[in-house]
Amino acid sequence: MKRLKVGIVGAGMAFERLRYPAYQELNANYEIVAICDADKTKATYWAQKLGLGAQGTYTDFQELVTREDLQVIDIMVSVESSFTVTEAVAKAVSGTPKAIICKKPIASTLAEAKRYAELTHRYKIPMMMIAENYRYNEDPNIIRDLVREGHIGGVDYFVWNRVIGFLEDRTQNTFTAKEWRQHPDFPGGVFYDTIVHDIAVIRHIFGAIDELMAYSLRKDIALDQLAVINVIFRFISGFTGSYSFCAGGKEVQRPLIGLRILGRNGEIYQEERDSGVINIAYNNGSVKQLPYRPQRGYYNQMLNFYNAYLGKEPVAVTPEIEYGDARTIFAILESIEGETPVKVDQEADFFPAYQRNKEEYQEWRM
Repeated sequence: MKRLKVGIVGAGMAFERLRYPAYQELNANYEIVAICDADKTKATYWAQKLGLGAQGTYTDFQELVTREDLQVIDIMVSVESSFTVTEAVAKAVSGTPKAIICKKPIASTLAEAKRYAELTHRYKIPMMMIAENYRYNEDPNIIRDLVREGHIGGVDYFVWNRVIGFLEDRTQNTFTAKEWRQHPDFPGGVFYDTIVHDIAVIRHIFGAIDELMAYSLRKDIALDQLAVINVIFRFISGFTGSYSFCAGGKEVQRPLIGLRILGRNGEIYQEERDSGVINIAYNNGSVKQLPYRPQRGYYNQMLNFYNAYLGKEPVAVTPEIEYGDARTIFAILESIEGETPVKVDQEADFFPAYQRNKEEYQEWRM
């Protein structure tokens, strides 16, 4: 089996807790041969742990990307640095066979996100994947298939409630504890950095968004960031739904509100992403439970990238797809600021069979 040689840019928590375990599990597919971090202590620690030696240790990513033996550059830097670093890497490897993996969010502004989506073509990068693990998790894909295949009949509405304990989490050894997340230098702050994943799932299941309306509240529970957000979506297909986010609360009643999708013949319900089961309750009184393995997105995305590199399948999450997620986030922020509905997508990503077909969609849009 061919092992792809990988250079890591950014040896922080995202690498340690998310991507590195996937690389370990896919040891027969990938070999990390170089690692870079601006913090020399981090770079040296990981180089020693991986047995790379001084020749595989870097503090300047521009030096790392010039290595001719690399086939993959995996970039894991902060939101503020994401576009700048990724563009510099893309420019440096332009015209070479090197492929790129990037984390999300992809950029700190809408303008940067749009330019990000153009990097693959502008610099002739053979392959580029955004590691949006929620799109690769088993549960969103099961739910997507249930909805598209009409398992609860025509779907009319969804509601999703998301609650995190920001103040509590920031005192623990978590991603929230990072200073740049507590005092972000980018719009949206903890809201953007957290719910970009949920937006990816919403778009993954229900498709392109015609228009949204959002309301918010700033509170001390999120260090005066956007603490409570409520969004109403209308999708291009005509489907509607609502999403709520609270950065400083706790749901003590069980079961949680979770994600509920209401159809004409029943309801799909997932209490939380780590529950390991998707519930289907039908109007006739019957029920069904579908098990899944939580948090398999990190493994699945790296396996997809490997197979795509070998030409066996396409990359599932491209910069263009992730730009749609970022565009939705910034539309929410625009709606909050302007207290008005905001258009999001111009065209549908797909035409769900359980809703309108293409001809009906065109007529509806007239």
